[in-house]
Amino acid sequence: MTAVRRDEGVLARQKTSGPALYFNATFAEGAPRAVVAVLPGYADYGARYAHVAEAWAGRGITTVTVDLRGHGHAEGRRGFCRHFSEYLDDVAELTHLVEERVAGAPKILFGHSFGGLVASTAAIADPSPWRGVVLSAPYFGVALDVPAAKVFAGKIVSRLVPTLGLPSGLKGADMTHDAAIAKAYDADPLVFKDANARWFTESAAAQAQALARASSLKLPLYAAMGTADGVAKYSSAKAFFDAVGSGDKTWNAREGAFHEILNEPDWRSLADDMSAFVLSRVSAS
Repeated sequence: MTAVRRDEGVLARQKTSGPALYFNATFAEGAPRAVVAVLPGYADYGARYAHVAEAWAGRGITTVTVDLRGHGHAEGRRGFCRHFSEYLDDVAELTHLVEERVAGAPKILFGHSFGGLVASTAAIADPSPWRGVVLSAPYFGVALDVPAAKVFAGKIVSRLVPTLGLPSGLKGADMTHDAAIAKAYDADPLVFKDANARWFTESAAAQAQALARASSLKLPLYAAMGTADGVAKYSSAKAFFDAVGSGDKTWNAREGAFHEILNEPDWRSLADDMSAFVLSRVSAS
């Protein structure tokens, strides 16, 4: 079996300003049939999905992942943004990197959890670089209902102390049924355990805007989510999916799965299904 070629390193900005990012790339052998540009979730980073990228490489798909500002190996205050639009600048850098490293290959935009919100927003704003969008447990709401008083207090804190982080309470056991991966999640120093106040309010505003503009998204769309997701709200993600204006969209409900569906014990079947979607859409045009 041919060894998979990988590359990683600091991503110096070419198109926008801000902290340096970090990328991971896994290359298919020869000319790739497609390239998937990946945006990980909040308190998440690209190297945690190397197993998926390797599986896709075996099907002729090159994967390029970026650690968003303040995440993983990227620079920036952990989990903090002043404006949600800063993450769209990060997408611009990822897009530029993909065009440089995998020139000519048809491109699919992929987002997990919070990365799914960023990917959806970016694709609505400018669909031109992409042949389709794939979402994994997209974050369009918090699974547990937040009391109105707490939401109001959060808005005040976001204005007065925007850098404040509060414990998220999330553990590896909330992410996956795989005990080894759950244990590694809890011990990983790059997986920070606070949720930033400004990030939360900016994300909530972006969720509302994405839902309001969802009908303008016409790209092929594939979305998968666990029915037992305790992090992202299933009904909110499904509402966004239903509102998307594309005539080519697939919803994959993963019965009993937790939030990190690509880190669940049956992740390979999902990765195969996603890659089949990718390859069928890039070959159709």
